[in-house]
Amino acid sequence: MPPAKKEVRPSSRGGRARTPAFVKNQRGVKNWKEASAWLEWRGIEDIECITPDQAGVARGKMMPSKKFTSNTSLALPSAVFMTTISGGYPEDGNGFHYPEDDGDLKLMPDLSTLTVVPWEEDPTAAVICDLVHQDGRLVEFTPRNVLRRVLAAYDKRGLKPVVAPEIEFYLVRKNPDPDYPLTPPVGRSGRPIGGGAGYSIAGVNEFDELIDDIYHFSEGQGLEIDTLIHEEGAGQLEINLRHGDPIELADQVFMFKRTIREAALKHEIYATFMAKPIQGQPGSAMHIHQSIIDKKTGRNVFSAEDGSETDDFFHFLGGMQKHVPNALVMFAPYVNSYRRLTQSASAPVNNKWGYDNRTVAFRVPRSDPAARRVENRIPSSDANPYLALAASLACGLIGMTNKIKAEPPVLTTANAAEIDLPRSLLEAVDLFEADEELGTLLGKSFAATYAAIKRAEFETFMEVISPWEREYLLLNV
Repeated sequence: MPPAKKEVRPSSRGGRARTPAFVKNQRGVKNWKEASAWLEWRGIEDIECITPDQAGVARGKMMPSKKFTSNTSLALPSAVFMTTISGGYPEDGNGFHYPEDDGDLKLMPDLSTLTVVPWEEDPTAAVICDLVHQDGRLVEFTPRNVLRRVLAAYDKRGLKPVVAPEIEFYLVRKNPDPDYPLTPPVGRSGRPIGGGAGYSIAGVNEFDELIDDIYHFSEGQGLEIDTLIHEEGAGQLEINLRHGDPIELADQVFMFKRTIREAALKHEIYATFMAKPIQGQPGSAMHIHQSIIDKKTGRNVFSAEDGSETDDFFHFLGGMQKHVPNALVMFAPYVNSYRRLTQSASAPVNNKWGYDNRTVAFRVPRSDPAARRVENRIPSSDANPYLALAASLACGLIGMTNKIKAEPPVLTTANAAEIDLPRSLLEAVDLFEADEELGTLLGKSFAATYAAIKRAEFETFMEVISPWEREYLLLNV
């Protein structure tokens, strides 16, 4: 059998040139010269220059690829990152001040994130951007930069966090009218999906074609799925990602959410990352596995040479126990998020930790010493992945810095006892604003902006009259 022919493309001089290896990369290039060749080789016509706002929604600009590579300056108004989920703006106060000039922030493409957009009919690519001021300084209050700020604090201590997110979501029937409850979709069997199908292969098979599209779209973007399972809820799935760098993993969650929504729409259903989309069904979480590596030795600082737990391990847990309740608004960012955090449910309402205990907030999975890690089980899937990772790692770092002692591990069921977390969005915002150490680490301007947005969102929610109020108050009070 003859050897396979090497792929070549015509050179600009009329000869034949070997195709550079980098143009075949599914994700990322090193510089603008490589970006031009990567785009040309794929025949890309349009570029989406996107960045996550405070809600994790993709914001940005689209342009022709030739303009993208012609040293064009890109900018977004600063107000984009002060907007509520409903499109409103918060009032000034408590350290937040809306900029009078609403000046532009520069979009700086991170070429390591350049990838195709596989669901678009026309050849399209996307690149995630950072935000900088006109003088080049990073914008403190944008989510990707908040996470980068926390990672820089680790770097100063010679440490590097490693994370692995797990994202749950629901597939639901198309429902354009928000007044009607969401319902499970119909699978390939032709019957509505029921609950109680945790880890069911048959449950996954109900959506074979949709899941195939998720895998194909992900592969086309260089996104790696570790595992996919059916969770307990009706039409609830979970995707686990491989462990790695926090910025890269937050980028992947950001892109996965877009990918899953687009794959679902192709099959005439919705994919939702609401924390509690269906009454009576389990909520959706974004569990975060975390370990910390010593950059000099490459060792996991949670494990000593003899394999035992280190002081850093217990101090990291101590920081989580003390500060995560104050950071809850970054893990549970909406009114709906608190419907998931209820007693005797699958989501923890405590700040306890334990070994392989799924009823506590901070679970330590069984593993060999090199893989020792802390799983934060509090974040819901509606959380902005950049901010959830930033907050979780910040709490652990404060614990290691201040040598906060962890409580003893819980060996029994912990989720039916007292509630250690805020029960509402406003209570969570109050605690967040009062934690000065956490606010300093995350950035004061971010903390003030984020708290103002959350207060404004709560006030918008309070304008809505719910079905419960009409059912029980209309004729009874």
